Amino acid sequence: KSTMENELLEKFKSALRAENMKFTPQRLSVLAEVVNNKEHRECEEIYLALRSAGDNVSRATVYRTMDILVTHDFARKIDIGDGRARYETKINHPHHDHMICIECGQITEFMSDEIETLQDEVCDEYNFKLIRHIHQLFGICSKCGDKK
Repeated sequence: KSTMENELLEKFKSALRAENMKFTPQRLSVLAEVVNNKEHRECEEIYLALRSAGDNVSRATVYRTMDILVTHDFARKIDIGDGRARYETKINHPHHDHMICIECGQITEFMSDEIETLQDEVCDEYNFKLIRHIHQLFGICSKCGDKK
């Protein structure tokens, strides 16, 4: 195993300890599934991916483990306004923002240095210390736009 994998594993074990939860192969498989995938998926999709890979993991374990992954900064929870939470890895996945299609729900990641710089300038102007931000653009993707 690489040093990075070992560090990730140790960080995960200590996150579980902090939540009074045991380190299990099932929880480890949830971590691996999330970290090795760059998609934006619901808990159910993560659960189904694990089941189809032959991992004998319960829905409850997926949901509980996802909560811990979010709390301890392994994953990000995304609300796109449809009442269903999506998750994405924060490990080896640099900061980015999202464009969300209100027709089909497709999520497109983008990164704009200009937007990042502008928001830092706005914060400076208002003497505001930015801790984190969520930038989401809602609209209609080209596929859905073409249908109209």
